Amino acid sequence: MSPTLATAFLAQANREFATSLLYRALAYWADYRDYNGFKQLFTDQAEEEETHAKNFYAYLTERDQTVAIGPFDAIAPAYADLLSVSKAVYAHERANTKSIHALYEMALTEKDFATQVFLQTYIAEQVEEEAWTDSLVERVSRSSCAGALYNLDRHIVKDLFGEK
Repeated sequence: MSPTLATAFLAQANREFATSLLYRALAYWADYRDYNGFKQLFTDQAEEEETHAKNFYAYLTERDQTVAIGPFDAIAPAYADLLSVSKAVYAHERANTKSIHALYEMALTEKDFATQVFLQTYIAEQVEEEAWTDSLVERVSRSSCAGALYNLDRHIVKDLFGEK
């Protein structure tokens, strides 16, 4: 793995970990507002993103690279409502997709075949991430009254991902 690719790969690993922290912060945001379903959704996503970060860090060490975790800025989500949160998550996942695609393009250019194979899983994963965040924005947008929002909160994880 070239030093340039290793640096970019570490940046993505840290981005994945920062994303887990963002979702964790959103879970606390939801908990504070008694959105238990959204709390569960964001907690689940935080754990998934942390797993992604761990996989990226492990891959770096397998490729004989040093791992430096962080630094991360403090995350204090100050969103007015669930629609703002949903739109922020939507935008964040699309930015992450672009970042992974750029990393893959770099691996292609450098003919780092092992890294290309590793990244294919995350390219496919981002298709899923974009799909559920699109659905999230749509569902929250349609929940314009308190009763609809209450019902959505109760069923959001099942609605987006099926039984968990």
